[in-house]
Formats: sequence, structure tokens, C-alpha cells
Amino acid sequence: MSEPEQPSVAISDPLDDAMEIDKSDSTAPEDVKEIEDGVQSMELGTKGKAKEVVPVEEPEKEEDNEENKKRHLNAVFIGHVDAGKSTTGGQILFLSGQVDDRTIQKYEKEAKDKSRESWYMAYIMDTNEEERAKGKTVEVGRAHFETDSTRFTILDAPGHKSYVPNMISGASQADIGVLVISARKGEFETGYEKGGQTREHVLLAKTLGVSKLVVVINKMDDPTVNWAKSRYDEIESKVAPFLKSSGYNVKKDVQFLPISGLMGFNIKDRLDKKTCDWYDGPCLFEALDKIEVPLRDPKGPVRMPIMDKYKDMGTVVMGKMECGTIKKGDSLLVMPNKANVKVLSIYCDENEVRLAGPAENVRVKLSGIEEEDVLSGFVLSSISNPVSAVSEFDAQLQILELLDNAIFTAGYNAVLHIHSVVEECEIVELIEEIDTKRKKDDPKKKKAKRKPLFVKNGAVVVCRVQVNNLICIENFSDFPQLGRFTLRTEGKTVAVGKVVKLPPPGSAMF
Repeated sequence: MSEPEQPSVAISDPLDDAMEIDKSDSTAPEDVKEIEDGVQSMELGTKGKAKEVVPVEEPEKEEDNEENKKRHLNAVFIGHVDAGKSTTGGQILFLSGQVDDRTIQKYEKEAKDKSRESWYMAYIMDTNEEERAKGKTVEVGRAHFETDSTRFTILDAPGHKSYVPNMISGASQADIGVLVISARKGEFETGYEKGGQTREHVLLAKTLGVSKLVVVINKMDDPTVNWAKSRYDEIESKVAPFLKSSGYNVKKDVQFLPISGLMGFNIKDRLDKKTCDWYDGPCLFEALDKIEVPLRDPKGPVRMPIMDKYKDMGTVVMGKMECGTIKKGDSLLVMPNKANVKVLSIYCDENEVRLAGPAENVRVKLSGIEEEDVLSGFVLSSISNPVSAVSEFDAQLQILELLDNAIFTAGYNAVLHIHSVVEECEIVELIEEIDTKRKKDDPKKKKAKRKPLFVKNGAVVVCRVQVNNLICIENFSDFPQLGRFTLRTEGKTVAVGKVVKLPPPGSAMF
């Protein structure tokens, strides 16, 4: 089935302004240095044997540890199906020494046996048989690598339109995005024009808080391109205006560079002039290293949305620390079921650590709760300042493009995606349509609030949203990571928004 054309809608100022990560999140480097470095080994697996870090007693050694501490960033790889996301991710792991030659030879043979010679690098990221047989990423692949100054977690998002919900869960954990675009003749056009996922992925990434993008123009070594500057310039000239209309500051927050994911050109080392004589910019590793993102508050209240859970001599929950610091022995709450739990151990990239702070992907072993009592979308939170658990909230929405014959009005049903929560929701009331043009012209002229009966594509509206079960969310102004969301209907993103008002404390509804 062909998908309706993805909208190229400029996110209007009120929502766009709010989508910028709150500068108040930034904190002093001294605070961040509190987080102990327990991670040296970077491995691809997700359940290796945990290595215990011996507690450091001598102050000199602790100082060394803090000095050696690298910052940690999550990078989501997004883009249209077959642009080369998994292949580029696999090449990064190979070039950074996470995968050895022997494994690569095994994957080459496996791909050749399936008559898919050019897919062998993607097998590093696409680990299950369904993905390898179809040549399509389904789940969000996860792997780790290091550059000189940064530890990265790669989140390899699926590009196919059927798996956009999985892509959303990957992007919601990310700090930065790598948009992979194929330069091969016809492939860029397919991904960018009608029905392509390039546009939807960019809009979703911006909405989900990915504030910085590296746009890699892949397959530059393809015979239809042959490192031609004209093709590179053509793609950049078409993509840059769309990124701007999606809310990105192209000069400050976006960087373009040419690569070959399959051959590994311009990834770890800069391009040889013999290969490409017109490009003299940084390689991908250098570009990723230089990206600056606002720091989050390690001393704030604990907020860790739970992505997954499993049983292993206790209940283990997985997720990304969005705010605060957790230590071994801490007492915390699992919301919304208000279960008191104790932190037995914390694992970061397969190693046991004493504490973990913002932006770290962690596995936390808990006592006080059974594995079956934890669901994806629950939040590990401070007891003194717990996360809000509500079934109703007010939101400011930007309508992108509704399905044919659909009217956005009270009674409209959609699927809500907010951090790791996926819930069916209903719009119970339209409160106010925001006249963005009026605001721009003269902010002093306050127009009387008008309560609309319905709104059309492109409108910005404040409305009340209701869900069936309690969900853990926060006001966007307090915790951007827990306050931005998307609405989807029948496999298509119809609106993006932010939480602007919650019911009174202690109450789930207004």
C-alpha cells in the first residue's frame, strides 16, 4: 500500500521555540564530574557478564578516574529504508575496534550465501534472522563505541514506515541524530519525495528532542555518483530548507558531510584527496566529537523512564537517566504504581558501577517489586519529588497532516507516544486555537480567546487529552524529555506537541 505524502509543514513559532532544549538544564562541569567512571570496555552484546568495579578508596585514584571520565551521548541513526543506516553503524563499530576481522569474514560469507553481498556490514547491527533475511531493521539496534573525548551509544532506528513506533522509541532516548541520506540516483528522490520516510523522521527527531543533526550523504562511491560535487550540492540544497522548516537552525545545529558507509570512507579518517578532491571538512568521528549538547542536572530529582525489564536474580529495569543521579543502596519509587524499591546494583555498558547520572543508559537491579509489576513507560523516580502520574493533561499541539476526511475535534482518537509510553488517547476538549500570525505581528494586541469546534492542518491548538491508564509525564517547561510527544493515527504522524498543564498535585484528572 502506498502511504500518503508526508507533510512538509513548518513548525510554527510557539511550538518551535518550546522545542529547544531548556538552557536551564545546563549545569557546572564540576557537578557532572561526580559521576564515577566504571566503563572502559565497549561491547556489542546486551547481556554479557558484568565486570565488577572495585570501590576506590584512595583519593588520588578517584581524582584520576574523574579526569579520565568521558562524556556520554546517545546518537540515533535515522533516514529512509535502505539509505545505509545499519551498514554505516556496522562500519563505525568495525573501525573503532568493537568488531574483529574474523567476525566480519563470517558475516561476509553469510551475506554471500543469501546473495546479499553488500549487506554484510549491516549484519553487525541487524542481529535477528528476520532483519537479515528481509534486509530491513525492525528493532532499534544498540551498540557502543568511543572517540577521543566521547563515549557513544548508537541507536540504529528502523527506516521502514511499518516500524515508525520503534523509530520513535529510539529517537526519544537520543541526544543527537545522524540523518543518513543515499546519494545513489533515484534513492535520494524516493526517500525524500512522496511516501519517503526522510521527512517524517526529521520531524519526529526534532519533536522528540534531538536538537543537533549530522547529515551524512552516503553511497557517494556509487557508480551513479562517483563522488560528484554536483550531486552532493543538489542534495544539500534540497534538504537544508526542509530542515529549517522543521525547526532546525541549519547554520548552528546541522552539519553535512559525504561518506561511504560500505567502504568506510570519511568515517574514522578524513577523505583522501585522490578519492575526493573537493571536500576538505571533518570526518564523521570528528564531527560527532565536536557536537555540544546542553548538560542535564545530576543533582535534580531522579527521572528514568523504563524502556524494558527482565528477571535476573531479581527485577532488572533498563532505561536512560533523564535527570538526577542514582547510587547503589538508594530508595526510589516506581511510578505510577507507587512501589517503593531499593537499588541493589547498577550496570552501565555491561560493567557494574557505583552511581549513574544524566544521559547514561543503565540497567538497574531493584528489590521490592516483581518483574510482572513493571511495564514499559513506568518511571523510576525520587521519593521526595516523584514524577506526576495522570490520566488527563493539557497540551499545545501542532497539527501536521490529518488523514483524508478526518476532522480534528473533541472525540478525536489517536495513539500517544511520549518517552517510552505508547497509549491510546482521546481529545476531550479544544481549549484555544493559537493565532501565530497575530502573535508575530504585535504581541501587545491580545486577541480574545476563542474556543474552536475543530481545527485544520497546520493549526496550533491547546487541547485537553485523556488516556485510559495512568501515565507518567511532566510539564515541558520542567522536564522537556518527559513533556514532548507525538500523535499517530493509522501508521501516520498527525500531530506533535508538548505538555503545558497537569492536574493539581495528588489528582490524576482536572
